[in-house]
Amino acid sequence: MAIKIGITGGIGSGKSVVSRLLEVMGVPVYISDVETKKLMLTDGEIRRKLVDLLGDEVYAGGVLNKPMLASYLFASEQHAREVNAIVHPQVKKDFRRWVQEHEKFPLVGIESAILIEAGFTAEVDKVLMVYAPREVRIARAIERDSSSRKLIEQRIRSQMDDEVKRRQADFVIVNDGEKTLIPQVRELLASL
Repeated sequence: MAIKIGITGGIGSGKSVVSRLLEVMGVPVYISDVETKKLMLTDGEIRRKLVDLLGDEVYAGGVLNKPMLASYLFASEQHAREVNAIVHPQVKKDFRRWVQEHEKFPLVGIESAILIEAGFTAEVDKVLMVYAPREVRIARAIERDSSSRKLIEQRIRSQMDDEVKRRQADFVIVNDGEKTLIPQVRELLASL
């Protein structure tokens, strides 16, 4: 059975870069953002429950109304809990299926910004946090997403505090633009 690594970190921390490095080094990684978006379009249970919660306009024209969903999701913690209660159980099922498909690999990963908050720690053997200072994360996210500082800060506030997350991680990779990533990833793999 493969060792499952949960890869997490705040917006702009570099989770995706670390995930790509792991993939290049032979570790398949389930990218929860990508897979969740697919499931929100294809999973009948998610679709039905989101329509029950938000109305038919959440799938206007047969496609997910992302601005509407995001507006609802980020409006309050209660709204986020409601949407997550619909989506996360299906993502967990899909991840378990994916792990079975990749059972020949000694290590597999799952990348998720909200790995801990979403209760995915029970799905993995080790938690890896990718850490970057807040201002570095904000600058990266603004550039990457062509977004405003205000929106990025709102997203940061909606996620678990980095220091809390860091204390719950088994491993921390620092991605501050100064410390080199590849040796840190190699060290992680060697320890596993």
